[in-house]
Amino acid sequence: MTKRLIILSLFATLMANGSWAQDPGFSQFFASPLTLNPAMTGKFNGDVRVAGNYRNQWPAINNAFITSTISVDGHLLSGRLPENDTWGIGVMAMTDRTASGILTSNFIALSTSYHKSLDEDGLHQIGIGFQGAYANKSLDGTRLTFEDGLQLDGTWLRSPSEPINSQFVSVHYFDMNLGVLYNASSNGNNNYYFGASAYHLNHPKESFLGVDTINVPTRYTFHGGGFFPVTGSSSTLYVSGLFNSQAGAHDFVLGGAWEVSASADETYPVNFYAGLWGRFSNVTDAVIPYVGLDYGDFNLGLTYDVNVSSLQTASQSRGGVEISLIYIKKASNGHHAVPCPHF
Repeated sequence: MTKRLIILSLFATLMANGSWAQDPGFSQFFASPLTLNPAMTGKFNGDVRVAGNYRNQWPAINNAFITSTISVDGHLLSGRLPENDTWGIGVMAMTDRTASGILTSNFIALSTSYHKSLDEDGLHQIGIGFQGAYANKSLDGTRLTFEDGLQLDGTWLRSPSEPINSQFVSVHYFDMNLGVLYNASSNGNNNYYFGASAYHLNHPKESFLGVDTINVPTRYTFHGGGFFPVTGSSSTLYVSGLFNSQAGAHDFVLGGAWEVSASADETYPVNFYAGLWGRFSNVTDAVIPYVGLDYGDFNLGLTYDVNVSSLQTASQSRGGVEISLIYIKKASNGHHAVPCPHF
């Protein structure tokens, strides 16, 4: 692919994602709890959770988007709160590199949530979470090529008219996010949940030129899912869905996975997963096969986006690979209340 086609494809990619300001996202949204909903902070069965995610989206288009994140969360005042209530606290760091690092965005966030039991058995809980974040974005204008830099002989020169040309600029801002979550079980063995979150509630301002100021648009997310053991077997059915809306761009993801247990040892489980999700925007965007493995305290997930939209020519149908790895240290007191969201 020529340099011109690469750059034109990149701009098409950015337009397909709404704008430079649209938030990075994961196909395995369920494996990145603190970028999904602040109310997910501390919402797991255990003492400490460490989650890491890596995504390389549309690598055929000049490494369009490479996103990585890591988070650590746990519980406060365990054993000192009302029975079945939990208070979570966590920290998350994320970096997103666009167009081989021409635009780099770094975020660090601190979040907390409180989940209140609605019944004496703790089978129904409602929680609210808050998150504060610091963002830094840098744009390397020396690596940008604009249309008016194209010469008759097919070579590219720096644009004579674009003010960002030949500059390296950065912006930073503070952010505020909010989320709510309802989590329940009908018998103590299954789980279902519904959540909603809003990111960039304070509409932080960012400007690379120092003239035109852009307010980062609020991202609204609605998500839900659950898991249901299959009676008479060692398998479990998981389902989950997500709806995102930001700056006129909408994404809908829906799918599920099948889990088969390969070990009868509940303290050191070995489980295999196979599933499929689909992502839709204005058109069908991608089909997302998933495979996963539980091994002791670790959960490994792998997805590959198969691009089926009109961008598949430029992307060569290579939507991108995504890997997640989660470690959960089991509760030291052996306490087990309502099952927590897993997918």
